Amino acid sequence: MRKAEISRRTAETDIRLSLELDGTGTSRIDTGCGFLDHMLTLFARHGRFDLTVQCKGDTYVDDHHTVEDIGICLGDAFAQALGDKRGVVRYGSMLLPMDEALILTAVDLSGRGMLCYDLRIPTEKVGTFDTELAEEFLIALARRGDMTIHVRQLAGNNSHHIIEGAFKSLARSLAAAAAIDPRFSQEIPSTKGVL
Repeated sequence: MRKAEISRRTAETDIRLSLELDGTGTSRIDTGCGFLDHMLTLFARHGRFDLTVQCKGDTYVDDHHTVEDIGICLGDAFAQALGDKRGVVRYGSMLLPMDEALILTAVDLSGRGMLCYDLRIPTEKVGTFDTELAEEFLIALARRGDMTIHVRQLAGNNSHHIIEGAFKSLARSLAAAAAIDPRFSQEIPSTKGVL
């Protein structure tokens, strides 16, 4: 089973996270940040990942530490659950409409953590959530997950729809990249022999 359990405790956050790649999309999310809870719930659902996140963070300061540290933990969980990446498809992409927003996401489970981010979010907040934190989450996920993520906004001007579209599109892209290709189930998808 391709699963991971991650615990991370700092002076700013205390996080317990579990991930199952070959799940059904069930989730139990409690981060202390309502918008992030919603994004992670739909991320799990659309990627068909089973995901549990419990976080106690210093949200009385702001949501930055919570959002970034959960991105770190989720990246660590993907890296652990994927192991040596034997048999994975490796690449995944999705062009996703979210009402007026259109988001393109592409993923390479490359072993090289990189985020190429081109979202033009027009407001500073969605509810109480600082929209700049979407990028911070994705940076942490890409770096700790050793994956290349491209996310680009092709249309849209609603901040909520842009961010939600990015999370849904990323979930589908990651699910496609992490899927096992039965034709190559014993191979690492790289001419180097390692990812």
